[in-house]
Amino acid sequence: MQNDVLRAGPLPRAALAAFWVCSAAHLVLLAAGDGPLSSLTKALLMPLLTAWVLARRGPFPLVAALLLSWGGDVTLDVDGLFLAGMALFAAAHVCYVTFFVRRGALAVLRRRPSFFLLYAVLWAGLVALLWPGLGDLRLPVAGYSLLLTATAVTAAGLGPRIGAGGALFLLSDALIAFGLAGLPRPPWVDLVVMATYVAAQYLLASGILAREGGPRAG
Repeated sequence: MQNDVLRAGPLPRAALAAFWVCSAAHLVLLAAGDGPLSSLTKALLMPLLTAWVLARRGPFPLVAALLLSWGGDVTLDVDGLFLAGMALFAAAHVCYVTFFVRRGALAVLRRRPSFFLLYAVLWAGLVALLWPGLGDLRLPVAGYSLLLTATAVTAAGLGPRIGAGGALFLLSDALIAFGLAGLPRPPWVDLVVMATYVAAQYLLASGILAREGGPRAG
């Protein structure tokens, strides 16, 4: 992160600093159980990260993925709109996967088929574990988790930083799915979900900006 900040101008540095301050505040408020303020800080996370990406002249699919994720963040906090929130995140994953494929992820992964095998086994195992407890959400969760896994595996084809972002995104959403299925989850699970989600989105965004290089990484 330090190299990214040093290469950027004042506006990108300010946007990134605001993102990390808001992230820290959100996690503290979440741990303290402050619902309204934690919801507010959560709603600010992706717009601030998007502002940083725009200030760095990041590619449109990344901006679209972050804004769709923001829509998902806000919608999931509204009772009765869970499927709408899932649909927005699914669209964000379509943006990520499309971008990664266009940047040659599949060509790299063909030389490393173990990534495909690993994530295929993880997806199948996750769906099998969740399936009995999902009820009417079985098909939506299975479809969403397939897109989520596609993000993780194609991200792995574009380097360690982007790959780590995809893996953390998968972990974060898997913990949410465990709750939907009524399965045991670790202590402080909401904090872990948001910490891994924030890290995932930053790693994906910063990895893409670094890979694009040139003026985009300015």
